[in-house]
Order: sequence, then C-alpha cells, then structure tokens
Amino acid sequence: MLAADGLMVFYENMLALNNISLRCHENQIVGVFGANSAGKSTLMYTLSGIILDQKIKEKMRGGEQITVMGEITFEGREISGLRPHLRARLGIVLCPERRRLFPESSVMENLKIGAYMATRQESRDTLDYVLEIFPPLEKLLRRPAGFLSGGEQQMAAIGRALMAQPKLLLLDEPLLGLSPAYQQVVMEAVKRIREAKKISIIVTEQYARPVIPIVDYAYIMENGSGVMSGSGQELLDNPDVKAAYFGV
Repeated sequence: MLAADGLMVFYENMLALNNISLRCHENQIVGVFGANSAGKSTLMYTLSGIILDQKIKEKMRGGEQITVMGEITFEGREISGLRPHLRARLGIVLCPERRRLFPESSVMENLKIGAYMATRQESRDTLDYVLEIFPPLEKLLRRPAGFLSGGEQQMAAIGRALMAQPKLLLLDEPLLGLSPAYQQVVMEAVKRIREAKKISIIVTEQYARPVIPIVDYAYIMENGSGVMSGSGQELLDNPDVKAAYFGV
C-alpha cells in the first residue's frame, strides 16, 4: 500500500524528520506515537504532500527554506514529487490535527467540501455511512461547524475525510483535546471504518493508550527520529514505552 523510506525534512537548519521509514499495508491500522514536537505532524504533511505546498508558499514569501528528501511509494507508484491534490485523487486523504473545519460553514457544507472528487452516488452513500458511525451529526448538519464541541468537530472532520473516498486515511492526533467518552467514540469509529470499508489508516497520537488496542503495527518517534517499532503487544511489553506513552 504505502512505503516511505529515508524521509528527511529540514526547516532551514532545523531537522524535523530524520531518516524516517514506515510501512502501511492494505487494510492495516498503523500507529505513530510520540511527544509534542516529535515530528508526527511533519510526517503526516510529508505523506499527504502538504509539505510541498508549504515549501512553495514559504519560498514565495521569502520565509524559511524547507527541504524534503526521501522516497514515498503508494500502490507501487513513486509519489514523492506529487502535489497533495494529486495524492488525494490516488486515495491518500489527511484529516489534520485540530480538525481545520470551516467554522462559518455548516456541518453539511463541510462534508460536501470533502466530497469534491466523489460521484453523486458515492457522496450519498458515504454521507449515509458517516451518519451511521457518527449518529449525533445527523441533528447537527445545519449547525455552523464553529459552534460544535471538540468531539463533534472531530466526528465532522473524519466524516469530511471519508467523503473524499480515501484508500489510505491519515489521522493526525484525532483525540487531541477530547474527553475520554469522545476518545472511545472516535477509536470505535476508526475500527469500524477499517472493518467495513477496508480503508488503511495511519493514526498519530501523543498518548497511545486509547489507540494501541486497535493498531496492527506501531512506530515510536522522538525528536524527528524513529526509535522503536513493533506490534502493539511488543510495545506494551516494553516497560520504558509503557511508562512514557501508555501511562501504565
């Protein structure tokens, strides 16, 4: 499905990603865990291609120079130079950290924005599915997204990403700021999405305990580098990892 090898990202002279390699196979959930500033969001921007748009914008305004190195392949195709909209057409869709909804637009309008590449039938079917896994959204479709709670916004953000018909869904810190109850709702939905839609998923989180039960494989990042990887059980069996990332 997706393979990343030797990813390196520099912001001027600061190394944000240091020789990161990662695999996500078909119908697999992969976790990426690390503290704040570990490089998780930079990794997701690099996999989705958004880092390339950031690089262009920074160059145009005379800002910091961004350098991206390494190779990414998706379904056997080398995509390292593809812009994010082209990766989205291939099926790589990012649900960003802090949701990034359009606050003055309604929930329905936000969902429709995600469906810009879908056919009418795909859009209708996916909307029905989003409301099936997130029933509270049905009563909120006309409400401006900016008036939703954090948990409601996260449901809408994941729904918007699903409307884009992903083959690989990138979830960047989907539990950030959520109550334990909403964390459980989101993780249960992620598991159902993989089981029902056969979508591969890469999810990043700082606090791994709610996520580790559903992942097939996981990576630990520190200071932009990959320091450990293994199955969820292998990481749970490591006392240092348990104390630092699982709160046990």
